[in-house]
Amino acid sequence: MSSPRGRVRSRRKALTVAVAGAASPVGEQVVRAFTAPPPDGQAPTFGKVVALDAERGAADAHWRLVDLVSPALAKALRGVDAVVHVAASTDLASDLTVSPRTRRERAVLQVQTLVTAAAAAGVAHLVVVTSAMSYGASPSNPVPLEEDAPLSAQPDEGLVGDLLAVEHVLETARTVHPGLTVTVVRPAALVGPGIDTVLTRHFEAPRLLTVKSGRPAWQFCHVEDLARALTVVVEQRLAPVVTVGCVGTLTQEEVEQVSGMRRVELSDAVALGTAERLHRVGVLPTPASDLAYAIYPWAVSSATLTAAGWEPTRDNAACLAELVHSIRGHHAVAARRIDRKDAALGAASAAVALVGTAAIMRRRRRKGGGA
Repeated sequence: MSSPRGRVRSRRKALTVAVAGAASPVGEQVVRAFTAPPPDGQAPTFGKVVALDAERGAADAHWRLVDLVSPALAKALRGVDAVVHVAASTDLASDLTVSPRTRRERAVLQVQTLVTAAAAAGVAHLVVVTSAMSYGASPSNPVPLEEDAPLSAQPDEGLVGDLLAVEHVLETARTVHPGLTVTVVRPAALVGPGIDTVLTRHFEAPRLLTVKSGRPAWQFCHVEDLARALTVVVEQRLAPVVTVGCVGTLTQEEVEQVSGMRRVELSDAVALGTAERLHRVGVLPTPASDLAYAIYPWAVSSATLTAAGWEPTRDNAACLAELVHSIRGHHAVAARRIDRKDAALGAASAAVALVGTAAIMRRRRRKGGGA
């Protein structure tokens, strides 16, 4: 758990906060949280909010246009007390347009540049959002996982592997730059406007895939609640690790009831083995290990944030209902989106769709179509 000595509950001056990647949907929500007016009668905690990105977004803030991998970032951070950066992927469609190597190099270079620039500019606090997926999903995981639980995710070529690489940079930064407080925030499965992830696409399948030995414990985190949590992390300088999610979890039966979807149950070997083979030949875009997050628990505690006064505004059921509403019209199998005609071929079950995707893709290639 985070040490109480890492908390500062009151400050005399309003903090200047920079939000990196502020033009993204998540970045915009974070800016809104930091620019929200304080409760009546309270002095503002945050003063100037600086929005950093290569292009200007819609958020109302002091914009400083800069590429997050540019050496010019240090100049853009002058006068800033704290920097917030969301490293977690929330735009899967965009991520899949580049090679895994290019994607990871970019993610690591961004956080390396942020660390170096923040230290050079005299920033006191760097907050980076990764994901609770870093803990890994396993049938033996306790529910909930504590913040200091070991990171057991597989360091493969997938997006979770990217986050492990980012967290490695941050761990090194704590040693190299002792004057810079580094906080890692690990949210549960994100939900909200513009969120496109491996987990949101799990609900775009014709049926919910489960395994016989699975014991899923579904937990979500709305992006607005994450943004509010980040203001608490910065205000009270919580460190070194903070986890955030809705209270409690949903069982598979509750997920089916809320989503209105039915399940299909396979053995671990069939589900993971089929996904691994399809990924190996380039049919599925993400590693088979990503399926584990839909069938095994990886829920987290929000104890540190709760003790600091934060509470989520939505529960797991509300988050799931919003997710299901937001993905209407989309069809996907194991993170690969398919068109309506192809989706109909696999509508009998997720298992048929998972296995049948290989035939669908072979047919497209023979016709010269894209993936």
